[in-house]
This record gives sequence, structure tokens and C-alpha cells, in this order.
Amino acid sequence: MIAVVLAACLGLVLTLIGTPLFIKVLVKRGYGQFIRDDGPKSHATKRGTPTMGGVVIIGSAVLSYLLAHLMSGSLPTPTGLLVLWLAAGLGAVGFVDDYIKVSRQRSLGLRPVGKLVGQGFVGVTFAVCALLFPNEAGRTPASTAISVFRDTQLDLAFAGVGLAFVLFVLWANLIVTAVSNAVNLTDGLDGLAAGASAIVFCGYVFITTWQSTQNCDLMSTVRAGCYVARDPRDLAMVGAAMAASCVGFLWWNTSPAKIFMGDTGSLAIGGAIAGLAIMSRTEVLLVIMGGLFVIITLSVIIQVGSFKLTGKRVFRMAPLQHHFELKGWAEVTIVVRFWIIALIFVVAGVGLFYGEWVSASAR
Repeated sequence: MIAVVLAACLGLVLTLIGTPLFIKVLVKRGYGQFIRDDGPKSHATKRGTPTMGGVVIIGSAVLSYLLAHLMSGSLPTPTGLLVLWLAAGLGAVGFVDDYIKVSRQRSLGLRPVGKLVGQGFVGVTFAVCALLFPNEAGRTPASTAISVFRDTQLDLAFAGVGLAFVLFVLWANLIVTAVSNAVNLTDGLDGLAAGASAIVFCGYVFITTWQSTQNCDLMSTVRAGCYVARDPRDLAMVGAAMAASCVGFLWWNTSPAKIFMGDTGSLAIGGAIAGLAIMSRTEVLLVIMGGLFVIITLSVIIQVGSFKLTGKRVFRMAPLQHHFELKGWAEVTIVVRFWIIALIFVVAGVGLFYGEWVSASAR
């Protein structure tokens, strides 16, 4: 548990100190945010605000994770490193996208094909490696079983070893793509994505810490309800490092933002959340844990679908946060209320997770 606290403290300090230093570098180079003309008019004042702040978030999280291991005398695990690879890899794709936007002052960054290739490479390498590196008990970082609170009996291995590998890669990439894009859609108001993501990461810190205390491989006598998720304490370290890094960044990202995270941050954060869900064997539970991201994504799907089918829009603007902006809500009001919604979903998700453990332990 000391290592988890160390990762959180280091992540917070590194982003609190590193973000203003990075802002100075961006300002000196003139790397400011390009604002779309079809967005809310109030956003025009944000033009030129430094972006690509996700570099600080992911950099601080990775460094704090490694330093926490060094200071606690423990070794990083393939599980934790793979989640960080997923976050850093997607962050790198987002960085290229952001750099093209700010350097050429246009709303289009990477071409869709280039972005898909980059995300696909990171996602596929993550998924393939997640089924490798077995530990002494033969457990790999992830499994081919579909999971809710833990692995279910619905296992992709029914199709045979070779095909199960392929199906898992597709399933994992579906989760990664969905979550990273959902966080990207949420990143539209100052502090919204950073604050909501920090809440979700905290929820996963609780879940993985609980899995660590109730881990079947660490018990002298295996009890009902124990978990087979591999390296849950290391996942808690990753979650704590990411949560604290988001909070430290939020100090500078809250309204009026001194810096935006950009696609660099939103894709990296989405990747980290997806990786934690896959590795902690809570894939379907992520729909509840990331409920705010689900709602915002659905608002875009509904808006596009309604316009294509009927020619009419359901919302004044999508994603959902901009709908309330155009209704006259203050930006800070929207952000805080959406944080509350995110917290309600995370509390519900953690409650369901704990309730399932109580039920499983009583059997």
C-alpha cells in the first residue's frame, strides 16, 4: 500500500511542478489551441491557449510509477507496464495529431487512416502481449474470458486457442477504441475530462486494492469470492499515478484553463482506463464506472443518427456539454455537475463490485 501512496504523491507533485514549466515551453513556441468556428462562440476566447498538456499527465504518471517502485524496493510487473504502454502509445498518436493541428493552425490533424493505423498498432500489441508473460501460477495479465466483476464462464477460448487470440485482440481493441474516443469527446470544457477521469481512476484504485487483499494466489487457504486478477497492487499503483497526475494537471486546467490536455491527454487517459478494466477483469463494469463518458458518447450518436434519419437535431449541439452551454449554463456549473454525475456512476460501480464480492463470499 505504501507504493500506491508513493505513486499518487509523486504523480501529484510532478504535474503541479511540471505543467507550468511545460506551459512556458509551449507559449515560447506558439503552440496554441485551434478553435473550430462551428463551436460555441464563448470558446473563441480560448484560441491560442497552450495544448498537448497530456504530455505532462502521461509523463508524470509513468515516472511516478517507476519511482514508486524504486523507492519501495519492488519491481514493475508486465501488467502495469502494459497498461502504461497502452496509455503512452495512444498518447503518442494523440501528440502527432495535436502537433499537426497547432503547427498548421487547422482543425484536422492526422488523417483518419493514419490515426487508425497508429491506434491499431498500439491496441494490437497491447492485446497480444496481455495474453503472454505468465507468472508462476500460469496467469497472464489478461484472459480470454469476458469479465464483469471477474471472469465469467463466457470464454473466447471456446473457438480454439488460435481463434481465441484473434477474438480477444478484437474485443480488447473495441474497448480501447470506445473508451479513448469517449474521453476525447468529453474533453470539451475546462477541467471536465481531467476531473471526471481522476474520479474514475480513484474508483479503480479501490477495486484493484480490494482485489489485492482478496487475491487467490496470495491466500494460504483459497476462499470463496477471491480474485484471480494478476498483479492487482501494481494496477492500483498505475491507477493512483494516473488519478494524481490528472488532479495535478487540473490545477492548471480548471477554468479559465492555462493549458489543454489535447488529444495527447484524452487518448492516453482513455487507454489507461480501458487497460485497467481489461487487466482487472472488470470489462463490462466499465460501462457503469465510466457512465459519464457513455452518456456523452450516446449524445453524439443520437444527434448524428437523428439528423441523418429525420433532418432534425435532438440537442442544440453535441457532445452533451455543449448543449447545456448553448442553453446558457455557465461553464463551471456544467463541469462541476458533470463531475458529480461521474462520481455517482463510480460509486455505483464500486458498490456493485463490492456487492458481488459479498454475494460470492457467502456461497
